[in-house]
Amino acid sequence: MENLLPDYDIIVVGAGHAGCEAASAAAHLGSKVLLITLDMNKIAQMSCNPAIGGIAKGQIVREIDALGGMTGIITDQSSIQFRMLNLSKGPAMWSPRAQCDRMKFSANWRHSLENTDGLDMWQDDAVSLLIENQQVKGVKTSFGAIFYARRVILTNGTFLNGLMHIGRVSFSGGRIAEPATYGLTAQLKELGFEVGRMKTGTPVRIDGRSIDFSKLMEQDGENDFHCFSFIHFDYTNDLVHRPCYMAYTNERVHEALREGFADSPLFNGTIQSVGPRYCPSIETKLNTFADKNCHHLFLEPEGETTNEFYLNGFSSSLPWEIQLRGLRLIEGFEQVKIFRPGYAIEYDYFPPTQLYHTLETKLIRGLYFAGQINGTTGYEEAAAQGLMAGVNAHLSLHFNKDFILNRDEAYIGVLIDDLVTKGVDEPYRMFTSRAEYRILLRQDDADNRLTPKGYELGLVNENRHNIYIDKIRKRDLLIHYIQNCSVKPEEVNSLLESLNSTPLKQGVKLVEVLSRPQIELSQLFEIIPVLNDFIKAHAIRKEIIEAAEIALKYSGYIERERMLADKLSRLENLIIAGKFNYEELTNLSIEARQKLSKIQPRTIGQASRISGVSPADINVLLILMGR
Repeated sequence: MENLLPDYDIIVVGAGHAGCEAASAAAHLGSKVLLITLDMNKIAQMSCNPAIGGIAKGQIVREIDALGGMTGIITDQSSIQFRMLNLSKGPAMWSPRAQCDRMKFSANWRHSLENTDGLDMWQDDAVSLLIENQQVKGVKTSFGAIFYARRVILTNGTFLNGLMHIGRVSFSGGRIAEPATYGLTAQLKELGFEVGRMKTGTPVRIDGRSIDFSKLMEQDGENDFHCFSFIHFDYTNDLVHRPCYMAYTNERVHEALREGFADSPLFNGTIQSVGPRYCPSIETKLNTFADKNCHHLFLEPEGETTNEFYLNGFSSSLPWEIQLRGLRLIEGFEQVKIFRPGYAIEYDYFPPTQLYHTLETKLIRGLYFAGQINGTTGYEEAAAQGLMAGVNAHLSLHFNKDFILNRDEAYIGVLIDDLVTKGVDEPYRMFTSRAEYRILLRQDDADNRLTPKGYELGLVNENRHNIYIDKIRKRDLLIHYIQNCSVKPEEVNSLLESLNSTPLKQGVKLVEVLSRPQIELSQLFEIIPVLNDFIKAHAIRKEIIEAAEIALKYSGYIERERMLADKLSRLENLIIAGKFNYEELTNLSIEARQKLSKIQPRTIGQASRISGVSPADINVLLILMGR
């Protein structure tokens, strides 16, 4: 019988944040791609918080954008509030975050995918993989359709054997009102993959008409030049900006919630899997932090016009009656109505130590995992993995190459190296503290680090690259001007004295004034006309001004960290993949032999980060390599 279905280069299973970036990247690079999803109306669904970014997560989105990915652009198109977090700290800690219209975000992603050449979509459930001689060949769906491809990327999110809990009520599903998927876990386990279970949760959704906002603290976003994408489309004029609100629990709330602990699946033994440490449920907070008499809650709008609100900080799987009773004891929530209660969900994942840095599986050639299937949590971590899996699937298929980012090049590099080297024992999320070189991995500098790489790959198009080149040229022009422009005491002393900074006694270069911690470049525009004229004459945008100021103020710290990274990078350049049978190296500790055999590190640097591999073990490997 004639096969009516086309063959593909790459099949992506799942259209969440990982799947969308994977399919988009591979297609933009020139592969023929099929994206299989259960529901085309829920592409890139914001299943939990209607926001993108946050601490370290915002840096990841900037990196995705710098490489030519789409999450930053889609976020800017869908944003209803933007904030730069941690501005009171140094620029290594600054983290962009945007509140989004959840429906627009999904619709914008779908529009982008539907208008990407070489990308087809199929609404169905992938139930099994086609495999021959440890090589993936395609997938079979629940409709009985068979699609052939030499690369398959699984981005199944929370759908693999998904099981949801609200109190003592449990029911199958991948998300509320969406079916779970079955078959793939059993097949992969039979093929030799290790499988585990994890848990996540989501809060109640609230009817904003029932909230007394006058009793809450309003939180507005910023109205400045910041956004996610470096390509500077100005969406701000077309967007409706909406505030968020802060509320607090109290002892009465806690008492009401504790009454439901006996029926909580977290405490009565129903849920056996591990949940996220850094986004705990409200009942976990009450149990872990029993001494606290209140907890912050953030009421966040789900869109521009909807009355639906997300209650950040109130994730729960308690019985719905208990959730509602507790909510009505919060100030401002006395008459609250809800659209649906919070719930917990358990799902299958595959420990990521079974992957190479490319996110290809070690057991099956051509098979890649990305997103929550690897034990991560968060849209941003998922999108980053999807992008890297899509790029690597394309490169391996057409050029027999791979694309790996190092830990000193990107938070994406830290994320993937942590996953494949250390594995996970709880849902992984990114923090700035996980990066050794966070001064080098700033959000303002992501394009400088990664856009040349994206352009070389072919993922960054000519327009994006030209915008980047223009930015770097103008940044360096401004830096050169500030380093060489002289100022006199009478021009700046009044400002210095007003800021309790020592006045000048003689003329100095402008860079010396700017290097003082109290001084900001924007303050100097107002008192030094030639500087203001220079910026206007060269049409230097505020984003470029900020980048130049950071580069000048923190040049010593940046240079010191770069020297340290370069010094340690020699270990990352010592390739050991395939060179040793570790079980035969009796000079290594037993634990090191076991861990090295399991992980099969690519480099000495990666080996040194494996738990249980000591510096003495690393010295043995270096000696064996003649180092």
